[in-house]
Amino acid sequence: MNYVKLDIKDGIGTVEFFTEQSNSLPGEILKKLADTITEAGNNPDVKVIVLKSGGNRTFCAGASFDELIAIDSPAKGKEFFMGFANVINAMRKAPKFIIGRLQGKAVGGGIGLAASVDYCFATKHTAIKLSELALGIGPFVVGPAIERKMGLSAMSQMGINPDEFYDPKWAHQKGLFGKLYDDVASLDKAVNELANKLAAYNPDAMAELKKVFWEGTDHWDELLAERAETSGRLVLSEFTRNFIQKFKKK
Repeated sequence: MNYVKLDIKDGIGTVEFFTEQSNSLPGEILKKLADTITEAGNNPDVKVIVLKSGGNRTFCAGASFDELIAIDSPAKGKEFFMGFANVINAMRKAPKFIIGRLQGKAVGGGIGLAASVDYCFATKHTAIKLSELALGIGPFVVGPAIERKMGLSAMSQMGINPDEFYDPKWAHQKGLFGKLYDDVASLDKAVNELANKLAAYNPDAMAELKKVFWEGTDHWDELLAERAETSGRLVLSEFTRNFIQKFKKK
């Protein structure tokens, strides 16, 4: 069953999401995720946030194809992609550091989530793929977050090669991942150690430092809305419709 939940313990707010389709994200889950991150950011009992997904394999497969194929107007298309924009902006605005915990592959919007946390741990199984161009759209909404974290060169390499999975070591070298681990047990140990350390630090100092990390992004509310409008228009193309139908028949 799909869910988003928040667990608070010892100053650590763990936000976990899960969907049965490889943690792909429909609009309802995107809204809950943005709201839950905002809730954790505003909760005085939370000193640091951990973002994770359920399951043992894929961290996030990106947008839900079922919802993409159901979009029938530019307005509904923009509304759907605003779901990703709102999650990214919620992470950007949260006055707490967010630690990402990636146990497996991240595709499309999943890379956007990974790029929007403040520090990201991953396993050696966390290959990444920016698949949007193959669908007939592009990584418009997640692009600013990925470019900010990895640079324009890395983002454009992935964007132009939408069928290629990039090695987690490459993603680590490009700055997406802070550290890589051999297995989930080692990953969780590292996430917990850093989260507990941060929970003991001065929250005001961390909030001010986060502002420094995100300098130059104050215009993202407008920028990501414009990008969502572009994606919402392109997703109505015959190219995208045909691609999704062929993909779902496999």
